[in-house]
Amino acid sequence: MLLPLSAALRMSKELQWGGRFKEAPDPELIAFGSSLDEDLVLAPFDVACSQAHVAALLGGRILEPSQAKELNEALETVAREIATGTFAAFARGGTFEDVHGAIDARVREITHAGESLHAGRSRNDQVATTLLLYARDRAARGRAISAGIARAALVRAREELAARTVLAGTTHWQPAQPILLAFWLGAMAEMFARGARRFARVFEDAARFCPLGSGALSGSSLPLDRDAAASALGFGAPSRNAMDAIGTRDIALDLAHACVRAVVDASRASEEFVIWCTPAFGYARLGDSASTGSSLMPQKRNPDPFELVRSQAAALNGTYAGAVGTTAGIALSYHRDLQTTKALAIGVVEKGLASLRAFARAFDVLAFDRERMSAIAGDGYTVATDLADELIAGGASARDAHASIGRAVAEAEAGGKLLHPTFDAEASVRAKKTAGSTSPAAVAAALDSLETELATFGDLG
Repeated sequence: MLLPLSAALRMSKELQWGGRFKEAPDPELIAFGSSLDEDLVLAPFDVACSQAHVAALLGGRILEPSQAKELNEALETVAREIATGTFAAFARGGTFEDVHGAIDARVREITHAGESLHAGRSRNDQVATTLLLYARDRAARGRAISAGIARAALVRAREELAARTVLAGTTHWQPAQPILLAFWLGAMAEMFARGARRFARVFEDAARFCPLGSGALSGSSLPLDRDAAASALGFGAPSRNAMDAIGTRDIALDLAHACVRAVVDASRASEEFVIWCTPAFGYARLGDSASTGSSLMPQKRNPDPFELVRSQAAALNGTYAGAVGTTAGIALSYHRDLQTTKALAIGVVEKGLASLRAFARAFDVLAFDRERMSAIAGDGYTVATDLADELIAGGASARDAHASIGRAVAEAEAGGKLLHPTFDAEASVRAKKTAGSTSPAAVAAALDSLETELATFGDLG
């Protein structure tokens, strides 16, 4: 497709390639292949990546100190424009394949030294490095949010332990055994503590090897100071194999996986909160600031944040599977398929972290009805297992005890009677003897242990 000379010159200026082509690229195909909208979130990390590349060029004596100074000043200007939002307008107003090309073009506008910024660098190692910087930042955020939710659940658990709030624990959504609400909240806290550890592992892996200086796939003939670049960006060392460094998106996928797992955990808790907020259960009430109403039914108060978290878990699972799928069957080294991998992974991460933040805010204004929970904790003959255990402790076989109490349940149910006149839900909770159980002493010990662990979750940096 032949374009007017002015348009062809503009595209040639804005793209980072084109010397070997006689015709300007089809603008519709360039737009189809552009990842700019998904990439803009990477802009501040690309600036840091480019500053590290300047250090590598300077360390290898490929740039004069004056050129390096001009480039760093130009990159600092771009960083300020990113912070104020003016860079996004510049990038969207051009014909750029991605944010990396847009930043390169802006630097070239600011200083003639920008013509040397891409020396010895490919977008392949540039994108790979920028993604790792992004992964470190978002993994730190994910860990902080997950640990924050775990701490919030721990605080609530201690309150409910002091109140001795009891509820009917369920399996298959059927009354199963009495448990302390503190025990349930401790289980929720454990889930999010595991999530925080997953994010921490992603952070550590993302800080290990620096791809910058790997070039397109085989390294560079220029004497780049890769150690200087790795040090400037906080990596442990330069990557060991250039082809692997530019051809993998494992860390981005691991980050997306950590987000999906955390949101799935939030969706599991959300499922119970949605049901607990129904009048039929009456276990909880979501505060006005997190509830929504109906455009038709004046009485409605809906727990929308928890429902939306539940649906996001399903949606993000599908997107994550698609992201992993894009890497299946592609050969080693870089292929354009990985652009889709990147976009899908970023989408999972951004929506996943937003879902976790929403869950945390809604959980903060969720109030429990202790009296309602405790009043019906024994309904459905939830103490039956304890009574069977008493028979076993007295010498009966497990099979005989199970059958005997089963018959007693059937008789009590038919007559509308209690299974035992004095053994109630609170007695069931107190009767537990094993570590990790719902007994007050075991719950207190578990909460203390978890609190000690959470205290080690300092800031990642």
